[in-house]
Order: sequence, then C-alpha cells, then structure tokens
Amino acid sequence: MPATELLLSPATLPDDAIEVARIADAWGVKGWFKVIALSPDPQALLKSKLWFIQPPEKGARHFQGVAQLEMRQARFHGDGMVGWAQGVDDRDQAEKLKGARVFISRADFPKTEDGEYYWVDLLGLAVVNREGVALGTVSDLMASGPQTVLVLNYEEDGKTQERLIPFVDAFVDEVSLPNKRITVDWQPDY
Repeated sequence: MPATELLLSPATLPDDAIEVARIADAWGVKGWFKVIALSPDPQALLKSKLWFIQPPEKGARHFQGVAQLEMRQARFHGDGMVGWAQGVDDRDQAEKLKGARVFISRADFPKTEDGEYYWVDLLGLAVVNREGVALGTVSDLMASGPQTVLVLNYEEDGKTQERLIPFVDAFVDEVSLPNKRITVDWQPDY
C-alpha cells in the first residue's frame, strides 16, 4: 500500500510568531505526533488551536515554506506532549512532520500575572544596575534548579563576554518591557 500523501495548508508566518516546539516523530497509528516543547511550561502551545510549521533544518523535508496545522488536540502524555491535527490522519502522514519547527502567534500566549514574564519577552532587553551602569543585553535564559538565570552578553576589550545574573527578586529591582530594560542590584565585578 503506498504511503499517504501529506496535504498541508500553505500559510504565512504571523508577524508575532514565536518558535515554541519541534515535532519529534509519529505517535500511534491515527496521526498523532510527539511534540518537544521548548519551554518547561508550554501552556501557550496547549492553548493555541493554530500552529504554524516550517520544515526541519536538517533531514528529510516533506513540505516547503510555512504551513498551518489546525489542532484537534494537544496534551501532555507521560513526560512529554502529543498533538493531533486536522488532515493528519495516519502514522505515515505524522511521520512526514518529523523535525518540523512549530510556531504560534504571541497573541495565543496566556496572559501573565504581575511580575511574571515569558522568556521570549526578556530576550534583547538591556540590563543596568542601580547606579545606571550597563551590564549587558539578555541573550538567553537558563533554568538552574529552583531559579532562572539571565545570560547577558557584553563587550569588553573588543570581545563578547557573558555575565550570569539570577532572575530572582533579591537581585532584580524592575523589569520594564516598554522601556526594554531590566534594573538589577548587581555590580560589573560580581
């Protein structure tokens, strides 16, 4: 029996699209697929009914450009996630999604409480201390046990350096997304 053709709806990536996951492989025989979320708490991915996908950067490509998946269901399964989309009805079709990059619109992210931030919103923010000394720009965040750590890039002697600051109330005075700045109680020589 020939493999089932994968028919995806072409789409345009929304201006506010954020990469949130990868499709790992097929799961079961009815078109479900395993999903590797890029966040430890992928509520936005679970909430969104419309996922945008791009082909994998490496490996086989069974589609080109951007396509959209209308999600029937996405849920936790064991220590991972699985998803099932309209038009993906068997294992062969789901296997053709392997490695696809998953994006969703930032508008689909759940609202945050005061003092809560999505990591993606912190990337690129300038970090200064209480004295106004520039400490760098947030280039990454990393989970480090019970806390998150800001990874800053800064220039010193013509070379890019890295500085780590715990993202906890003891050191973070203010996060101003409109001003694209984080103020911290931290010194350059720490």
